[in-house]
This record gives sequence, structure tokens and C-alpha cells, in this order.
Amino acid sequence: MRKNILVLLFLGVALISCNATKTQKNDSVSKLDGTWELNYISGPRIAFDGLYPNKKPTINFNVKENQVSGNSSCNSFTGKLVVTGNKIDFTQPMAMTKMMCMDAQQGEQVFMSTLQKITSYDVTDDGKTLNFISGDIAMMRFTKK
Repeated sequence: MRKNILVLLFLGVALISCNATKTQKNDSVSKLDGTWELNYISGPRIAFDGLYPNKKPTINFNVKENQVSGNSSCNSFTGKLVVTGNKIDFTQPMAMTKMMCMDAQQGEQVFMSTLQKITSYDVTDDGKTLNFISGDIAMMRFTKK
């Protein structure tokens, strides 16, 4: 009898801990949900406002539908969201409009090429800031809209 109670207790604890881990993982990904506006990008020698004089790039995550979309300051893009924990992959092909935007062309190229290098993310400031990281270097920073 005592052995049966211990086995049941052990199984109950194991099930609860598995569920807690699953919930924590989903919470991490769910923090991405919504629209984010770029406010920092590393690399270019041109000032941020020079790259994006009229419109800042945005990115939108729909975690439920596994979709990512956004605007590169000129053209819109959409694709499949590939995320596991805090690892994220933007190397999958994305559909993109082909509008001609003379004043945003360089900024768009910097944004899209930097996005391809991102390997992980971190949501900070109580869910208000999204950092995109390549290796261990913060490459992009977004603010929740």
C-alpha cells in the first residue's frame, strides 16, 4: 500500500513538473506576440534616422498561427515563424512586396540582411523591449507598439 502511494506521488510530481516546463516555454514564445517597431540596428555607419527617414521597420508575430510579418520601412514581408524557446530563425524564404522606395532602399537592405543573421531573442523591460541577437551580440532592438 505504501509503495503504491509513493509511486502515485512520484507520478503526480513528474506530471506537474512536465506541465510547468511546457507552460514556461510557451510563455517565452507568447511574449513575442504582437507588433514591434525597430529603434536600433547595429552595423551601418549611417545614423538610424538617416536609414529610416520616413518610416521605421516593424515586425509582427502571430504565435498562434506561426506567422511573422512586417514592414521593412518600404516593403511588406510575411513568412513562417520558426521559434524554439528563445531560438529564432529568419533564414526561411519570405514573401515580400516589390515597391520602389528611393529614400528607404538602403535601410531596407540593412534591415533584411541583419534579420537573416539573427539566432535568438530576448524580451525585456516587462515585455516592452525585444532584442534580436546574433551569437552573443545584440543586433536589433524593438519597442512594443
